[in-house]
Amino acid sequence: MCGRINVNKDPFMQMLLDDLFVQNPSQLRQSGFITPCDTVSIIVEKSGQRQLLDATWWLLLEQQKQGFKPSRYTSFHTRYDKLNQRSSAGFKPFRQSRCIIPASGFGETQRVNGKVTSYHDLQPTERAIAFAGLYRTWRHETTGESVHSCSIITNAPHIKLSWIHAKASPAMLPANLFEQWLDPALTDVSVFDEILRPKIDQRLQVQQINQPK
Repeated sequence: MCGRINVNKDPFMQMLLDDLFVQNPSQLRQSGFITPCDTVSIIVEKSGQRQLLDATWWLLLEQQKQGFKPSRYTSFHTRYDKLNQRSSAGFKPFRQSRCIIPASGFGETQRVNGKVTSYHDLQPTERAIAFAGLYRTWRHETTGESVHSCSIITNAPHIKLSWIHAKASPAMLPANLFEQWLDPALTDVSVFDEILRPKIDQRLQVQQINQPK
């Protein structure tokens, strides 16, 4: 999956937020062009309530004298085959701090031998996308500032999408797993095995574009 998504407060998005009983839907960050290291909205469950939080789209952060910055290690995606490796950045979040990253669409870039050959935009036609996300909370040792970061889980490439992105496909949550995915008390991650396989559970409209913007 390439690194760009878009978020709009359209009827599909409103339906997703309503279905999830999000307490602060007005806090949704909207943008037609969100890329890694940008701030995105994530949906989490805390104290039995669903809420939107701001998070840096880059799971690993480094503390600075003032604030945080994205780590030098690429982490806006977390690969499905790393989630059960104890040394991986996604191991603990997969078990302790899962989130939903809501989106109105996403973009893919196809490369062959390192060169870009095409760009495509993908948009759902029936409901908003609920990406399977992970998040972390960081507290600054000096200032006490608290911030969040996140990543989208990626699976092996899907055969129906491989012609527009041959390396990976994003993990999208089916509605029947929303409750379990957001439940911070659920640590038996074997129930999420179906999410970690290439799967498209909704219709997507695909359009080739000249250049992302």
